[in-house]
Amino acid sequence: MNTPTPRQRMARIAGYAGWIGLIVLQPLWHAWLVPNPHDPLGAVLLLALLPLLLPLLAVRRPGRALLWAGIVALFYFCHGVAEAWAIPAERVPAVLEIILSLMLILSLGIGVQRRKPA
Repeated sequence: MNTPTPRQRMARIAGYAGWIGLIVLQPLWHAWLVPNPHDPLGAVLLLALLPLLLPLLAVRRPGRALLWAGIVALFYFCHGVAEAWAIPAERVPAVLEIILSLMLILSLGIGVQRRKPA
């Protein structure tokens, strides 16, 4: 296995920061910043956090876990765009969700190791 380059290490750190940021943002958003009194908080948090916690099943292989988290982050990116567009009261947390999702997704692209031509 090749050792990661400094660029790959920084990309991985940025990816983990985006992933952890999304995990922290969900309870803050739904329980504190803009709670919806009509939805049961437990169900909302379960739906918001469970997809982000699933990549922890691959935590023994950090690159694989980060890839899974990046795939899941595509959903959160779409959710953030829809919320920012449709609900002005939730625009700030939605934009933060977009930024964190993009941080995670783009870190996967930046951290790709290119193969040398044969």
